[in-house]
Formats: sequence, structure tokens, C-alpha cells
Amino acid sequence: VMENLGLGPEVLLQENPRLIYARLTGFGQKGKYAKQAGHDINFLSLSGVLSKLGRKDENPYAPINLLADFAGGGVMCAMGIVTALYERTRSGKGQVIDASMVEGVAYLSSFLWKSQHLEFWKRPRGENLLDGGTPFYETYKTSDGKYMAVGAIEPQFYEQLIKGLGLDSDQLPSQWSSSDWPKMKKKFASIFAQKTQAEWCSVFDHTDACVTPVLSFDDVASHQHNKERRSFIKNDHGEISPRPAPCLSRTPAVPSLKRDPFIGEHTEEILLEYGFTKKEITKLYQDKVIEFGKLGANL
Repeated sequence: VMENLGLGPEVLLQENPRLIYARLTGFGQKGKYAKQAGHDINFLSLSGVLSKLGRKDENPYAPINLLADFAGGGVMCAMGIVTALYERTRSGKGQVIDASMVEGVAYLSSFLWKSQHLEFWKRPRGENLLDGGTPFYETYKTSDGKYMAVGAIEPQFYEQLIKGLGLDSDQLPSQWSSSDWPKMKKKFASIFAQKTQAEWCSVFDHTDACVTPVLSFDDVASHQHNKERRSFIKNDHGEISPRPAPCLSRTPAVPSLKRDPFIGEHTEEILLEYGFTKKEITKLYQDKVIEFGKLGANL
């Protein structure tokens, strides 16, 4: 697209050799699929990561569009820009960043690649330590239809989980007896189903059992921990969103408390600020190069 506009990296780097030119695409600038359409699930599948996600005896499933689009795409591209900016302080030169979502999410999964031959990945998908195979790394439904998340991997944490559930570890199979995991899952599930989420929080809060509530978007801002850290903010329309993270000690981000703009809402204002005439802006709109947003538009 940028080449079609006469704004490819070769042209712009001739004008400004210090320019950092980032290109973020699903499949990257080269390769068989480079010009092919795709979405997060496609990039995730080509990276190998999708094959690791899913329950036992079920199809692989994508965890919304967070891994490839945002983590492997946006975040890794931003890291590439920061890296290129740092390198420029030494060389004085800019460069082009080829950020592929496939490669970004594959690189994020380096832990899976480096640990794939270890004991805790020896079983089929959905039967391992971190993919839902164990009773102590799982989610459980509570009596009020909510859920608790359990991540009691280490023995000292597992012991506190067992204690909180009202069980005696001496009368249970070993934590690492994989043949007993399905039975223990059912046992844990039946116990968690006997109390509400709030009641379980009263049991496990202030312990190291690694048990926490699965919070909905409606509940997350009102949770005491998040309230104390002011992890979520509310804009002037009452809409809640996460506060920018991570928090810097000396120069923390100051988020805007105004609502998000509609697509194209400030197009004319910005173009006028950059010296475009009303006539030029009208022509761009007529040619469908730009878009004007309207207040109250259903976007």
C-alpha cells in the first residue's frame, strides 16, 4: 500500500536516513503467504502455537485475538521500534522493521519450544501441567455460577490448596500421580461447587494457595486489589478500561479521561493543523481517502 502511494521505505529513507520504518503484517514481507489475507487464528496456526491450545480430545481453539494480533503483532513491533531507536543512538541510521505476527507469536512461545522435551509436556494436548491436564492448574465452577482459578503447582502451595478445600493430603494420592488427576479434578470440582465465589475468596485470600477469582469485566474494577492499585480507570462517559501499564515510578502515564474518539472524528481538524486546505480535504473525502466520523455514529 505504501509503495502505491509513493511512500515506501526506500523513498522515505532517502529523504531521512534516520527514519525508523515499521511494517506490521500477519505473514511478513516475504514468503508464500506474504500477500495473502488472514486473521489472528491463521497467524497463530502457522506459528505452531495454536496446536498447543485446547482441551483433551477437542479441536485446538484460539484465545480470542490477543496472541497474534496484539502480543505477537503490536507489542513485538513496538519492541522492534524501541530496539531500532536504541541502535540508532550508536549508528545514527534508521532501518526497516519487518514485524510478522506469525514470527512474533512464535518467538513469544520460545518457552514452549525450549521446554518441549521436558517431562511436563510429554503427554497429549490437554493432559499436561500447564494446559488443563492437572487438577491443581485449572478453573472450577462455584455454586453461584462463577469460577475460581487454581495454580497451586509447587508442593507448599498445593498443601495450602488442599487445606483450604478441607481435605487431608495424607489420605489423597500424590500430587504428581498423573493417573489420579482425572479423579482428583472431579473431587475438586465437587468441593468448589459447594460455595460461592465470594465464600471461596474468604477462604483463600491472604494465603499462598494460588487460588483467585475469575473476574468478569463487570467485576474487575471493583475488586479490592485492583481498587487499591487503581488498575482500572473510568472516563467521562462512565466507561471502564485498564490503566496504562507498566507503571513508571518517575514518569507514569497520565491517561485521558475523555471518551474514545469516533473513527474520523478529528480528521478535518488534524489535516487543517497540518496545512491542508478545505478544498484539498473535501477532495480527499470524495476520493474516499479519508473518512469523517459523526457524533453518535454506531461504530
